[in-house]
Amino acid sequence: EVQLVESGGGSVQAGGSLRLSCAATEYTFSSGSMGWFRQSPGNVREGVAAMDYVGATLYADFVKGRFTISRDNAKNLLYLQMNNLKPEDTAMYYCATGFRGAPGARLDPAYAYWGQGTQVTVSS
Repeated sequence: EVQLVESGGGSVQAGGSLRLSCAATEYTFSSGSMGWFRQSPGNVREGVAAMDYVGATLYADFVKGRFTISRDNAKNLLYLQMNNLKPEDTAMYYCATGFRGAPGARLDPAYAYWGQGTQVTVSS
């Protein structure tokens, strides 16, 4: 059974940075696509960043230039570096893998496996 565990969330002031990590069991990140999503109360889950098995990345417009998705193949970890955080970035952040959607749609929540989420809170 694939399990994903996120960590690294917390509370920061606007302009600050956080790095989220996602660890996987029974799955190798370099073998497929993976993504980071977020969801705040009352809103739908939205794609933040995604990476395919060769390392090509895709970002939502609202995080371009501020967030970076990366992975460490040796440690089998997925990261989301978040810089210049804004209050509107406040949400629960989830990593996902096992993409089963259409090519080019890796920011859609069409993933088979999800972590439990880590909370990010940005204060103004």
